Amino acid sequence: MQDEQIDIVSKTGEATGKSVAKSIIHQKGYYHNTAHIWFYTPKGEILLAQRAASKVICPLLWDVSVAGHVDAGETIEQAAIREIQEEIGLSISKKGLQKIGVFKCFQTYENGIIDNEFHHTFLAGLNVNISALKFQKEEVEGLKLVHITEFNELLKHSKSNNHFVASNKAYYTKIIAEILKRIP
Repeated sequence: MQDEQIDIVSKTGEATGKSVAKSIIHQKGYYHNTAHIWFYTPKGEILLAQRAASKVICPLLWDVSVAGHVDAGETIEQAAIREIQEEIGLSISKKGLQKIGVFKCFQTYENGIIDNEFHHTFLAGLNVNISALKFQKEEVEGLKLVHITEFNELLKHSKSNNHFVASNKAYYTKIIAEILKRIP
């Protein structure tokens, strides 16, 4: 896979007008944008994606439905729509995305990756059966729907159950609260 170009942003998320290869972004720890999309059903189920075994950060852990870097020159919404199509084979329009905020995620990993990301986070209703989704094997190992009750239970034990990215617990909690506002 080609090393895509990513726009560098400032520590406060402002455009700098510079871009570099994704590998350099993580090597140097430059601040950059990502798009996160959380799909949910009216029954209170959340679509989780299992990170591919080949991922260098948190392989095989369950995480956001769809996520990816915003390519150089791309808008956040364009990146979200592109990533949804690439990772789970679903076409969605901009009006199907509900932006709920931007979350800072600044972490350094044991393998030397410095990940300073601004997660531009969206919610979207999942209006198809999960069996209709076609996941990208380089990014996604599997998909599943988890009811919010089960999600909370798994999250409660995330430091010991090796299910979620444990360092993202506060972020996941905010996502659940936002989804709960949108279901009957």
